Amino acid sequence: MGRGAYALARVAVYTRTAGTALWWTGVAAAGAGLAVPGLTGRRIGILGGAALFLVAAVAAFLARRRRCAGLIKASTAAGKWVVLHDRAVTVRAWLRRRRWWLAAAFLAAVASSPAAPAAGGMLLAGAGAGLWAKAVWLGRWERRNEKLLWVRPEWADGRSPSRKDVRGWMTTGPLAG
Repeated sequence: MGRGAYALARVAVYTRTAGTALWWTGVAAAGAGLAVPGLTGRRIGILGGAALFLVAAVAAFLARRRRCAGLIKASTAAGKWVVLHDRAVTVRAWLRRRRWWLAAAFLAAVASSPAAPAAGGMLLAGAGAGLWAKAVWLGRWERRNEKLLWVRPEWADGRSPSRKDVRGWMTTGPLAG
């Protein structure tokens, strides 16, 4: 990239990738957790896990939604020297940076199985389902407004030099110019 050029990645792809990764990690951990009978029994573990699933899904969907709406309103048109990341590049980079956190979450969910079978895995799966629902919400907004929301990868990962430098999201589409 030349001087002044920078990369952008789709916001909905980041959110969907996080949701998918947490969903499948949670499903695998819940399945592994069912192999252990646990202190509370499988029935209580599954019912408690179902409640945790719902709470985590709603919390993940509603978390930072007001911030998303504010960034959507403050979005600007992407510049001339912007390089747009492909979906596969965004997914690969996100998973590469977080693979150890996903492994740790899987192990923590499986380790909680002796107390309440499958509850930890269902909690992770609920967080993934909530993030997937948020990605759907963002995708519908993009389709309704005919704009795609993009963010700089370093800003999405929290590696911004300072918070005052973060201007918000960029858009592309017929209305962006």
